[in-house]
Amino acid sequence: MAPIDTTKDRPAVPAAGPGRDLHDVLDHVRGFAPLDGFPGVDEIVDRADRIAAAYPGVVARRRIGTSRLGEPLHEYVVGDGPDVLVIGGVHPNEPIGFHTALQLLDDLAAGVGPAAAAGARWHVVPCIDPDGARLNESWFADPGDRVDYARGFYRPAPDEQVEWSFPLDHGTAYFDRSIPEAVAVARLVDRLRPAMVVGLHNGELGGVYYYLDRDVDGVVPALQELPARLGLPLDRGEPETPESVPHAPGVFRTLSSAGTHDWLVEQGIDPSGHVSGGGLADYVAPYGSVTFVAELPYWSHADSDDVSDAGVPYADVLRRKADGLTELGAVLTEALDRARPHLRIDSPLRRASEVFVPHMALAGRAERERAATVGPGRSATVAEVFSNGDLVRCFRLRYGSMLHRALTAEVVAGIAAPQVRAARDELGRHLEAWYAEARSVTGLTTWPVERLVAVQYASTVLVAAATVRERGRA
Repeated sequence: MAPIDTTKDRPAVPAAGPGRDLHDVLDHVRGFAPLDGFPGVDEIVDRADRIAAAYPGVVARRRIGTSRLGEPLHEYVVGDGPDVLVIGGVHPNEPIGFHTALQLLDDLAAGVGPAAAAGARWHVVPCIDPDGARLNESWFADPGDRVDYARGFYRPAPDEQVEWSFPLDHGTAYFDRSIPEAVAVARLVDRLRPAMVVGLHNGELGGVYYYLDRDVDGVVPALQELPARLGLPLDRGEPETPESVPHAPGVFRTLSSAGTHDWLVEQGIDPSGHVSGGGLADYVAPYGSVTFVAELPYWSHADSDDVSDAGVPYADVLRRKADGLTELGAVLTEALDRARPHLRIDSPLRRASEVFVPHMALAGRAERERAATVGPGRSATVAEVFSNGDLVRCFRLRYGSMLHRALTAEVVAGIAAPQVRAARDELGRHLEAWYAEARSVTGLTTWPVERLVAVQYASTVLVAAATVRERGRA
């Protein structure tokens, strides 16, 4: 892999503003050391605590709550100015942010780099869901293989995700069963009323894209330019969700449960199967906080940002996607229904499968309904063809593997009924075919971890600096 090139075709550096910020962060992040994998929970906590201990009087370590399994949760506070809250591990299968949070904390403590010069009081929570992160640790050391990643994959059920378990009372949606980790974040937000909140997320395959509630101080063009400056593609495929509203290519308005609810109602779709808890963006909205997310891929493909005409009707692409999701839902439902009466372990893997398995059929039906609304003259781009097809592959790997792990837990514990063993074995045969299909996809680029961290770190600092600057003019 070629080294990061931050100098190619560099424009003249402005005196101030997002362009100047971009120049400064690029100069800083190109010095990031190579990274081989992702830190586990114990390493994250140890490194953060060592940084705080090394800079007494500079870094304040404060307990903000306790995880469901009893792990203490801490924030690390550095700096002075408008409050910027950065949260790692909001989805525990998205560990790029663990490195980003630790790098940010290290730089802030030492007073080096553009983050320290942004004029903010930074509140860094390196890992908000240690319980969920531990269920993913088997693949953290070597994240380059997509199948190995899938075998150890865990994503909580939506109402057990920090990101989507905030209180919600909107339209027909009502939720008040926030998990302790979300309660800890909510208390922190209520205390700080932060100028900006960053959830450190990442995607899987494709390009870089962002969620930003508004184009604060004109930062969007700098965000679009950033990935190319670090050698990564800007994602131009199908948006993550059909209700996504773009500010510009690769930059979307922040998602919220309230927004998703309203979009579904407008489409004539009952939101009850799609919206449960409130999102972080829903919770901070009353405080007027800028919300930002940078989504990074572990892998990319040349088709991910190819906007040329694929010569295929877009409606046909959506129908193929619907067929794939519907078929996946049928396979997983059969396995789960066969095993469910005999399951004895109430594990996070089982609870997540109970939610995501039926969602596959719902998603397939929604895509088929969406295809019916597309005009006959609408042609798909190459990126749209690839990203829609790969979403089906992604869900096969994710949710097939997760259900298989839940059934295997019964077998390993020695309490699996014959029906559970049979369901696991049959699902395993499907999984092997899906794994083989994933391995057959050629042309994938596996990105160096430090380059992904560089984009997430740099984009976070870009938006933070813009937020502080705009706040100062208000």
